[in-house]
Amino acid sequence: MTLNSTIKQWFVMRDLTRSNAKCPAYRMLQGLNIACFTPMVSKIFLRQGKRERREVPYMHDLLFVYDTREAIDPLVESIPTFQYRYLRHTNRLPMTVRDEEMECFIRAVESSESPRYYRLDEITPDMLRQRIRIVGGQLDGYEGFLLTVRGSKTKRLLVQLPSLLAASVEIQPEYIQLVGKR
Repeated sequence: MTLNSTIKQWFVMRDLTRSNAKCPAYRMLQGLNIACFTPMVSKIFLRQGKRERREVPYMHDLLFVYDTREAIDPLVESIPTFQYRYLRHTNRLPMTVRDEEMECFIRAVESSESPRYYRLDEITPDMLRQRIRIVGGQLDGYEGFLLTVRGSKTKRLLVQLPSLLAASVEIQPEYIQLVGKR
């Protein structure tokens, strides 16, 4: 697999700044008008004795950047805390995600008010029992697994980025069509 340096694609990047940095990589990229995505979660922090809710990255060092290799390379060279994630057992070949997979993942996450993120090692076979297809609504045509979590009454669709990350998003039961068992 070789990379064409003039084609825009989703690169998987690392942000090695501290979690409390004033200008993490995703903010820097937004300031440079470079398309990027980082999975965000809402957390409560204490600030001067008051509780405040803030959106922070789910995994601070995980970042997806959509641009050409020619545009990203100068940033990687000039900012030591901003790096490519490389595929294992290759000669420094950066990780990429197919455009369709990334766009589906982003659309699913943004359609939900409270997406939950999972590392792939957190997903057990018991959580992936029934394969479903969404018919209607914002996520029409999506296929994935119906996430079953003990004690939860809400139905959630598990959307995955292969070998990286998974997110579960809330779906309405009337849009669920069973495809089959795993």
